[in-house]
Formats: sequence, C-alpha cells, structure tokens
Amino acid sequence: MKFGLRLIQWHGTPKRLIALSALAEEAGFDEVWFPHDPFMLNTWALASATAMRTSRVAVASIATNPYTTDPAEIATFLATLDLLSGGRAAIGIGLHTDAMVEWTGHDAADHVERTRAAVDVVRRLLRGETVTGPVGPFEWSEECFLRFEPLRPDPPILVAAWDREYLELSGEIGDGSLPMITPPASAANMVAPILEGARRAGRDPVELDIAGCAWLSISAEPTAAADMLRPMVAYFGPYLEEHALGTIGLTPADFAPLRELVDAGRLAEASAAVTDDMFRLAVVGTPDQVVEQVQALADAGVTQVNLGGPLGPDPEEAIRLVGSKVIPHFR
Repeated sequence: MKFGLRLIQWHGTPKRLIALSALAEEAGFDEVWFPHDPFMLNTWALASATAMRTSRVAVASIATNPYTTDPAEIATFLATLDLLSGGRAAIGIGLHTDAMVEWTGHDAADHVERTRAAVDVVRRLLRGETVTGPVGPFEWSEECFLRFEPLRPDPPILVAAWDREYLELSGEIGDGSLPMITPPASAANMVAPILEGARRAGRDPVELDIAGCAWLSISAEPTAAADMLRPMVAYFGPYLEEHALGTIGLTPADFAPLRELVDAGRLAEASAAVTDDMFRLAVVGTPDQVVEQVQALADAGVTQVNLGGPLGPDPEEAIRLVGSKVIPHFR
C-alpha cells in the first residue's frame, strides 16, 4: 500500500501547503497531490514549489481537466514539473465531477471521449511526436510538438474518474486510476470497473496504481476527529454520487437539507445537522481505527490510499500520526 497526501485550499496559504508537503515527505508519505479545481489556489504553482522543497516524494496534480486546460498545457506542465523534481512528477487527468467544469461554461457530457483523447495527445507529445489532425475533439496543426526534451517520455498519467464508463476508461488507458472513495465502503464498487477496463484492454491489472481518494480525519481523540469532518461533509456531501452513497445506506435526499443551508450561507447550521451515518463518508478516528479502515481499502483492491480532506483537528499532527502510527503497519 502506498500513501498519498492530497492537500486542499482548506488548509490555508500556499506557503502553509508547501510546508505540509515537506512534512509529509519527512513523515514517510510516498506522494503529494494538489487538486486542480477552477477558481482555487493553482495546482501547478503549488506542485512546482513543492518539487523544489522536497527530494523524495512524487509530486502531482489531480483532476486536471481537459476542458479548461488544453492537452498542450498539460504536457508542458507535466514535463516541466518532471524536470524540476528530477523525475518525480505525475498527473491525474480527468474530473471528479462535471459540475465544476460546467461553472466555466463547458458541457462535460463528452468527458470520457475527451479524457481519452487528452491522455493520448499528452503521451504522444512527451514521446517527442508531432501531433497533427483531429484527435477526438482536438484539432492539431503540424506545429504541435514540444520545443524542449522531457526528462522522461512516460511520467505516470492516472485518470481521475467517477462513473462506471469513466472508471473503465481509467483501467484501459491510465497508469492508474483516481476514484473518489467517499465513502470508503464504496471502494470495491469503484475498483471492479477499473479492473474490468484493464482486462478488456489486455492489460495486467496488477500494473495499475489504484489510488483511492478518501477524506481523512485522524486524532488521538475520536470525537475531535469526527467533529472536524462536519463542515466538509455538509459542503461536499450533496455532490456525491448516488451509487456511492448507497453503500452506506444514504441517498442524495438525505443531504438536501444540508445543501439548502449551505446555499443560504449557513454553513455552521449545516455542519451541526450532519448525522452520525454521514461520518462514514470518511476514514476517521484514532490511529488504530484508521489502520483498520485502510486495511479494508487494501482488501478491496486499493493500492494507494490518497488522503485528503480536513486531515484532522491539527493537520500537522495528523500527518505525523499517519507517518508514525499508520504507514509503518503497511510497511
């Protein structure tokens, strides 16, 4: 089992996020990921700064979408980050929800076709090819080639996916997959189509890095860990997929009252309305409890637990707890 840390804007300033990245390296994490969300702190700047601050961990951008970011930009970013980091760059191309892309005026109905084409183009550019003509929805001229030599022709490209067809695509074309496992109980349901896509493409599924993206809240005090999740569950819970929620007996209707409160700017009230069942959306609890939950993810076929969300009441202490109490169990 590999351990990735997914750092969100929630934790503060860019400088603090970079400091948390360096702490993650010291604690024994394998990878540091930054979500690529519209209108939030820019993942490319954060990843580049992290590459210069660290020396061992892989550094990556997750859910870099092929709508607001052209494949040429993705390729040059990935290759440049690989040069900066000395061969530690990776990327997750795709999206975890179509809603954020649609905020920017794009119709994401063709996300499977567009992601397939974007991954193809990025790989070809990194191999030194000139990409011409139509590739899916993209149209390329004879001037479409890199003007510098990448350090590696094949840095890892994972696919960030959520629905069944998309998950199958990630197993078919990705070096790995980045499914959201919110709740963690949905992990097996996410892994199955990934493996199906890989087998259908004639690939050995064991080669895939299935990086399950979970919310984490860890603390020596279980009540404090759960309470820290409340705002995140209230804000993001209404966007989760019905099939995933069903694995813990919840439906989108259960989150409708929370969404009304959040939309009205009453996040504190929405947080207070989070039920005990909703805490099951995350990996949550004491280090021993977290070890049990991560083991369940490993048993479901997850090969990397990609931990994000609030992390815990004290993010620095949460990173240290994972490094000292959780990661050693899997080494």
